[in-house]
Amino acid sequence: MGKFKRVCVYCGSHAGKRKIFSDAALDLGREMVERRMDLIYGGGSVGLMGLVSQKVYDGGCHVLGVSPRALVPIEISGHSVGEVVIVSDMHERKAEMASRAEAFIALPGGYGTMEELLEVIEWAQLGIHNKPIAGERFPIIFTQILLVTVHQQSFCLKDCFTVGAVFFFKVGLLNVDGYYDCLLGLFDKGVEEGFIKPAARNIIVSAKTAKELIQKMEDYIPLHDQVAPTRSWNAGEPDAINS
Repeated sequence: MGKFKRVCVYCGSHAGKRKIFSDAALDLGREMVERRMDLIYGGGSVGLMGLVSQKVYDGGCHVLGVSPRALVPIEISGHSVGEVVIVSDMHERKAEMASRAEAFIALPGGYGTMEELLEVIEWAQLGIHNKPIAGERFPIIFTQILLVTVHQQSFCLKDCFTVGAVFFFKVGLLNVDGYYDCLLGLFDKGVEEGFIKPAARNIIVSAKTAKELIQKMEDYIPLHDQVAPTRSWNAGEPDAINS
């Protein structure tokens, strides 16, 4: 078992037009089972969501789906996989998934998958992440985006683990057959044009195999600075700023 156990997977409710996407979802599920990782996902039994969840469930690991009530008749076909929590809306869904997860993985998907992926990257840069895995002292959190390419495929994992009292988060992007190449190129363009700091772009690293990727996740030392200290994001009453 690795340094993290509960993995949130973002992925499409469609399987895509090519078999390579389904194969990648199944491979990810097998990798999770081998490492005894539990799955947290969007709750659907169709598309890539259905494939990865069924593979993890059949392998004897716990599966928890989180689905908005309105999407239940659309994304859950026939039977649910594992345990399913029904929530009121998309905001509650994302909050519930994030609160339960120690790591995040993005498979290919549409607008929803990309929005979830970009949100956790943004949280990493801003310093919002604050998940006390083994305690609540000095909740300093770092995020790592890891890209692993295997014969034009990529496995992506986000790891959240603890070293002493410091919490490290890692995010992974499964760039199957170059699906996310344009998105990664946009990040590079952001650095070139001065909208993304080079150190923040270095949140993203690459590897050739899932095993190599996870090793990099475990060895990772963050290079980027948070925009604001994690403690400053604690919820509270809004302050008025008078001009």
